[in-house]
Amino acid sequence: MKKLTLLLLLASSMAYGQRNLNIEETVFGPRTYASTALVSSNWVPNSNNFSYLDKGYQNLVQKNAPNNGAEEIILSKVELQSALQAKLPNDRINLQIFPSDYKWEDANTISFSLHTKQAQYQIAFDIKNKKIVHLLASDATATNQEYATDYSKVAYLIGNNIQIKDAAGRLTSVTIDTIDGILNGSDYTHRQEFGIKKGMWWNPQNDKLLYYRKDETMVSKYPLIQWDTRVASVKDIRYPMAGMKSEEVTLVIYDTQTNQKITLATGEPKEQFLTAVTWDPSGKSIYVGVLNREQNHLKINQYNTKDGRFIKTLFEETASTWVEPQNDLLFLPNNPKQFIYQSDREGFNQLYLYNTDGKLIKKLGHQNLIVQQLGDFSPKGDLLYYTGVTNDGLDRQLFSVELKTGKTTQLTQGPGTHNAKVNSDGTYILDQFSNLTTPNIVQIKGTKSGKVDKIVESTNPFLGKINPPKIEFVTLTSADGVTPLTGRIIYPNDFDANKKYPVMYYLYGGSHSQLVTNKWLGGAGYFDMYMAQQGYIVFTMDNRGTDARGRAFATATHRQLGQAEMADQMKGIEYLKSKSFVDQSKMGIFGWSFGGFMTTSFMIHHNDIFKAAVAGGPVMDWKYYEVMYGERYMDMPQENPEGYKLTSLIDKADQLKGDLLIIHGAQDPVVVQQHSMEFVEACIKAGKQVDYFLYPTHEHNVSGKDRIHMYEKIARYFDLHLKK
Repeated sequence: MKKLTLLLLLASSMAYGQRNLNIEETVFGPRTYASTALVSSNWVPNSNNFSYLDKGYQNLVQKNAPNNGAEEIILSKVELQSALQAKLPNDRINLQIFPSDYKWEDANTISFSLHTKQAQYQIAFDIKNKKIVHLLASDATATNQEYATDYSKVAYLIGNNIQIKDAAGRLTSVTIDTIDGILNGSDYTHRQEFGIKKGMWWNPQNDKLLYYRKDETMVSKYPLIQWDTRVASVKDIRYPMAGMKSEEVTLVIYDTQTNQKITLATGEPKEQFLTAVTWDPSGKSIYVGVLNREQNHLKINQYNTKDGRFIKTLFEETASTWVEPQNDLLFLPNNPKQFIYQSDREGFNQLYLYNTDGKLIKKLGHQNLIVQQLGDFSPKGDLLYYTGVTNDGLDRQLFSVELKTGKTTQLTQGPGTHNAKVNSDGTYILDQFSNLTTPNIVQIKGTKSGKVDKIVESTNPFLGKINPPKIEFVTLTSADGVTPLTGRIIYPNDFDANKKYPVMYYLYGGSHSQLVTNKWLGGAGYFDMYMAQQGYIVFTMDNRGTDARGRAFATATHRQLGQAEMADQMKGIEYLKSKSFVDQSKMGIFGWSFGGFMTTSFMIHHNDIFKAAVAGGPVMDWKYYEVMYGERYMDMPQENPEGYKLTSLIDKADQLKGDLLIIHGAQDPVVVQQHSMEFVEACIKAGKQVDYFLYPTHEHNVSGKDRIHMYEKIARYFDLHLKK
């Protein structure tokens, strides 16, 4: 009897211990309730060992794949800090954790970055002899560091100008522009569209630096009011609105041996986009993707590095909608005359093998597979690994493709999102994966034997702590009658199908987004779960125009953003309305950025569905949005006046119904505050009430602790209007 009583007490205690998320956990919960994983896992080169950080992030450890034995410490944080302090006696080294960005240079050497109050370093460390073999330092305030692969020098930005510091500490000023609107070497070129991730590139020989020179002096200045002074001040940014003057960009080569500069002859018109920038392995030429401002005609051009002259166009790509290069060329490790090019020109982002004469050697695509992320080549250079999108956009799997034959092999199995890597000789795969109901599994798979050994199997991180709501996937058909769409529904705790519940319909709907994926929690955010726990049905669906479904799926929105998207989202709404447990009189909708545009669009174009709405950082009229993104999807206002009129919400404010809360960051450089201000003014003129809240110090997203405030405001707004 005593044992039974004790068991009952323990069961009661465990049940009581499970609670709902609190509002703070909508922001910090993902860190608090993270699934167990291998952090910073990598294969050790030329071995069957894989490395990762231990549970306390204090040591770099390894295991052997065949025997899955005990962890072995390769290098401790204490050892590393001691070696760093000895090398840098005048700097204070205080590592909190082992550097999580470490990479293997070879079987005995790792590289990583280190930031201190005095400087920023890139370090190569010999783990066998416990010593630093290379160290490059840049200024503590430097940005956009680009390190030479031989550790001979580093290029970086101080403000808008480039400096180079060599291993001996000698400093060279590459540019000294002082004109407002001239930027050198910045990754914020073309507003980081077209796959641009950097603004400088060392040649393979490490003696020449290629960099962007951006002239935006002709671009309109846009004022952002700063509230942190006794009298508010103005910070001007250059913001090229759709149809207006855009920036002019060139590419410049700096020779570190001669101190000479050469500008590539990328030609006219000056308002074009330069991307896919790639050095030839020989260093004798450079390849650039030259895209016209209309974004429907791409040329892959070759330029001579001696004088910058144009050599030839290797091939061209055109489209009636848009061409959107996203990746640099990737040269084969054993054939400097051949490279991999990525394109969705035949419907799905796939691989094409070209030679430097511009001849297509082989298409390396496989069925309707979408290449999401390239991995490594095999040591022989005959295979290329990549992560591909499958299962109507839901899953991610690892594949290999034989470059000679084009044969494609799927290397991971099981539905879900796989993050997998192959060891040097291709005998083992280290695979971390999750799906809707699996928090995380780390396993080793033998590529020949097929034998699988589990390294880690995460328990549900909410177990005994949080009452997680039930999450399900929903498959619907788009408004075109043929395209499958995936939605996600989250049910309130203690859900009763005989009761009626209010709804929070959360959406985004814009390009390069995907909210519903087959990973842990189905891609749901913690605020979604929080609202479900507060008694809401929470629903989300990815419409046409979003990512990971191919070109036709993405381009259905061309020249009329929001229209096909709303038609598809109506299918999700119809699904919800068909459920007896949905209270159709208490439905709310919430979205941010493009989702804010969609939210407001519904409150205007389908104004009898949602009683309440929250639109964060919303686009209200695409003519106020920037050139690079806006004109890709809408063309110029001069070219598509009907589309801009159709999609504008400002002149339709008189159609607004329901309660709408608009939230905006006063410092937003992406969707400038003018969008919401113009809409509010239109609402005033139309006699429509609208609620408005401004975050004075935030940009396009509200981050940090202030995000808790934002989520609480949104939750209270829905409670106020949907729980009466």
